[in-house]
Amino acid sequence: SIVLQPLFKMSYSCSKVGDPHPGQPYKGGHFCAFLPDNKEGQKTAVLLKKAFEHGLTFQIKSFNGEERVTWGLIPHKTSWGGGKARNGYPDAQYLREVCTVL
Repeated sequence: SIVLQPLFKMSYSCSKVGDPHPGQPYKGGHFCAFLPDNKEGQKTAVLLKKAFEHGLTFQIKSFNGEERVTWGLIPHKTSWGGGKARNGYPDAQYLREVCTVL
């Protein structure tokens, strides 16, 4: 089965050095991703948590002159269905691919 990984919530804040416009405020959002409820999914959850703690899960991008938080380069499954093309399941290679990135 597939279980919900903890919901990430990013609120308003100011960016830091290395962001597109350091010192400028940015708009946050709600982000959630799904993982299988099995040994590999749990191992992946631990790695994703470490990536989050190291600031690798999200990035700040400019959209129409406004800074916004978006997903970073680590792939996440953000949908129950739709397959790989829609960031969902089924995707038999996802856990292997995300662990390679992590």
